[in-house]
Amino acid sequence: MYGLGGMWDRGLARALSLGPGTLRLHRSLGHSAYDVVIVGAGIVGLASGRQLVLRHPSLKFAILEKEKVIASHQSGHNSGVIHSGIYYTPGSLKARLCVRGAALLYNYCDRKAIPFRQCGKLIVAVENQEVPRLQALYKRGLLNNVPGLRVIGPKEIKEKEPYCRGVMALDSPYTGIVNYKQVSQAYTDDFRDSGGSLVTDFEVSNIEMVKEAPAGSGRGMDYPVVIRSTKGEDVYCKYVVTCAGLFSDRLSQVSGCSPEPRIVPFRGDYLVLKPEKCYLVNGNIYPVPNPRFPFLGVHFTPRMDGSVWLGPNAVLAFKREGYRLCDFNAKDFTEAVTYSGLRKLVLKNFTFGMAEMYRACFLSAQVKELQKFVPELSVHDILRGPSGVRAQALDKDGNLVDDFVFDGGSGEIANRILHVRNAPSPAATSSLAIAEVISAEVEERFGF
Repeated sequence: MYGLGGMWDRGLARALSLGPGTLRLHRSLGHSAYDVVIVGAGIVGLASGRQLVLRHPSLKFAILEKEKVIASHQSGHNSGVIHSGIYYTPGSLKARLCVRGAALLYNYCDRKAIPFRQCGKLIVAVENQEVPRLQALYKRGLLNNVPGLRVIGPKEIKEKEPYCRGVMALDSPYTGIVNYKQVSQAYTDDFRDSGGSLVTDFEVSNIEMVKEAPAGSGRGMDYPVVIRSTKGEDVYCKYVVTCAGLFSDRLSQVSGCSPEPRIVPFRGDYLVLKPEKCYLVNGNIYPVPNPRFPFLGVHFTPRMDGSVWLGPNAVLAFKREGYRLCDFNAKDFTEAVTYSGLRKLVLKNFTFGMAEMYRACFLSAQVKELQKFVPELSVHDILRGPSGVRAQALDKDGNLVDDFVFDGGSGEIANRILHVRNAPSPAATSSLAIAEVISAEVEERFGF
């Protein structure tokens, strides 16, 4: 059903490079056979493939991708922030992976000469009743070993962000920005240069055990798993790892896994400051999170190209890869609205959800939220910007799933497949640290 394909001819691939994340690939599958195949060329799949091939250079690896280019969905539609790890429960896997992942990512970008900017972040309390939550967040950040955190008052807020108002703020100088498509491209280059193969335009329809050796392969049953595409192409392997993002739940069900946790897509729509108004924002400006609501709220995000994104909101997407308001897929929509987990989430957050829907429809309502932080901002200063879709894992009780979910299928294939059903957000920041965890899980399950 879902997954991912075109085999790299290295010289041709480099010659046809269209920029970060947009490589067009030569296809020549034949009877392709690998020790390990990773399904999904988003940033987690690419980082995991890179980690595995570096740790096991004698094995043969491939990454399959259903789109024609890498990082086409969540990895290519995010805000570009390198998070510092403030928000997460101390001692949790999410906290550890974010803090370690940020350190690994900064070091990696330095080594690979990938441009980034440590522009910092202010988490701003605009009302006095938010101050206790901000102070609790400061303590949490210290417990998570986030570098350089400090609490500042209105005067220092103005020094850092002259157009921002607030009664108190948490200053996180370690927060940065980067182009994650460039990072994804660098992971791809590492993977290929270490002998890995990337296959694009290969949408997986099925993963199953081979019933007999493929004709003309000469390999017998050395590669007992076959991955089939919607175009009738086959790839053979010994082991499979899926990192399929927005389709991770459906792909895992192919091998007999539980349908839960379910992926429910939430679209986030950004606004963009007009170029002549970008002086209003220096670094990231974030709200104090409200624990009663499931999502963070609108914020200000500078980009590596000099633009500034505002938002996003968070609304149910009517299609798993639906980046526009009018995008609709009957199966995706029906699955989402009939799922008990989503209904319970909506009931628990009905007021919040209605407000998000209202702000999605009326630009002035979203600008009003942003004016709490930068009063000088007006509706005439902004344009509608890009959108992203978040693959939110939900359990049947309506809880957001924050931790890893690994699944191994059922029956004979169970010992040969590992589904990464959910990788802790922020996955892009944490990608190198997440890859370490996935690689360790692969080695333990498959006995490498």
